[in-house]
Amino acid sequence: MTEVHLVVGVAVLVLNVVVGLWGAGAALAGATPVSFWYVLRAAQISVVVQVLLGAILLVAGHEPKDAWHYMYGTAPLLVNLFAEGMRVGAAQRELPEGVEFRGLPAGEQHTIALRIVRREMVVMSLAALLVAAFSLRAAQVSGALF
Repeated sequence: MTEVHLVVGVAVLVLNVVVGLWGAGAALAGATPVSFWYVLRAAQISVVVQVLLGAILLVAGHEPKDAWHYMYGTAPLLVNLFAEGMRVGAAQRELPEGVEFRGLPAGEQHTIALRIVRREMVVMSLAALLVAAFSLRAAQVSGALF
């Protein structure tokens, strides 16, 4: 089971680095690739699986070398939850107060929608890079790396 936890941990790290760099690059280039969101969800699912595997190992009596592993191992889940909450507010920050989106001309709706998606991509990309950093640190304090 510890080997599976390690393999999923590598997947968490790789997926989140890919998502973080891809999303940041796409947002800077003004692109909004739909496939980004699928890979982001895969990265988020890998975090949930990793935390569940860690909980199973803990219940089974396995403990990491360093107690900080618990904090670094669960922080990615909290980061993702917080980032999703921030993403929800992206539309509110882009839409002028008191303006009804559906009442705007189609061209302006499109422009605002693209700005919202780019803002959401930036939020989720930064979160993914933070998840990757926490995951790397969790591996380090557990003794799996270095």
